[in-house]
Amino acid sequence: MRFPTLLRCAVAAMLGLSVFAGAAVAEPLAKDLFGAKKLPAVAAPEAFGFYSKGCFAGGMAIARDGPHWQAMRLSRNRRWGHPQLITLLERLSREAAQDGWSGLLVGDISQPRGGPMLTGHASHQLGLDADIWFTPMPARRFTDRERENVSAVSMLKGDSLYVDDRKWTPAHEAVLRRAAGYPEVERILVHPGIKKKLCDTVRGDRGWLGKVRPFWGHHYHFHVRIGCPPGSTGCRPQDPPPRGDGCDKSLDWWFTDEPWRPAKGPAKPKARDIMTMAALPAACRVVLDAPSPPSEMAVTLGGDGTIAQASSQAPAPDLPVLGYQAFDPASVLSAIPGSRVPRPSSRPDLQ
Repeated sequence: MRFPTLLRCAVAAMLGLSVFAGAAVAEPLAKDLFGAKKLPAVAAPEAFGFYSKGCFAGGMAIARDGPHWQAMRLSRNRRWGHPQLITLLERLSREAAQDGWSGLLVGDISQPRGGPMLTGHASHQLGLDADIWFTPMPARRFTDRERENVSAVSMLKGDSLYVDDRKWTPAHEAVLRRAAGYPEVERILVHPGIKKKLCDTVRGDRGWLGKVRPFWGHHYHFHVRIGCPPGSTGCRPQDPPPRGDGCDKSLDWWFTDEPWRPAKGPAKPKARDIMTMAALPAACRVVLDAPSPPSEMAVTLGGDGTIAQASSQAPAPDLPVLGYQAFDPASVLSAIPGSRVPRPSSRPDLQ
């Protein structure tokens, strides 16, 4: 009679595994939950977690057009970030123009509440990362269709690891130098070939080069990352870059075969494709459930010299554990000094 007993036990175990597997499948992915949010969480600006595993509240959008910028890939709804990053991008666009850069083409920043993205980046989850195209802004405004389909230009020569000197200009160096000069910026990621180009050509002050780090990809755009903002006690900082300008043996490694060898064995699933809310900080559940502002314009840094104001606002969540208080998203914009507000400019109607 032992065999039937073992059989019953085996069947019971298999049923238990089936229930467990069903529960695991039923758990929604964090990327789907955060990707469905169209507006930020009404709360004091705060980042929670790490750049590749977190979220943020109190987000602000950069306008689709400013005097010295245009936002690209509008359909992705990734023009959102912590207010400190959004105001820094406006400042970079304005000051880089004084250096000879015609304007920023702004790529992905973050989803309205951060979190894992439906596609693309592993990072960009805290509203503290932004991609800027190496293609300078043209004199005209792109149409919506062009913003979806126009491609950035690679700075490399063919399939090599080296910069094409016909594409690289002093203005490219200048915009990177300007961005690296801001104390809030901790890292700028570029292709190793671009890092080498800077190492070979930058004269005078080279201290800022230490922030410019080589990384895979990033030959079409550069990635600006700021540190954990004041007040974001739940934000986990990244280790500071190594000392020096980075033009040493660590850069030489990128020009060996090792970094470019295909990975061996079966491909591992991307973190975003398996990450559930349990993997994120507990505060992210609260961020996900927080109310939205009355409109996108109520929390958008405008490009026409005016500050958008909310006519009404959703009530702030009662979240004493996280230290949230009643918060008007427009108050962040109103607090920007006049010198930091974008100057008016004539803009053609967009089709």
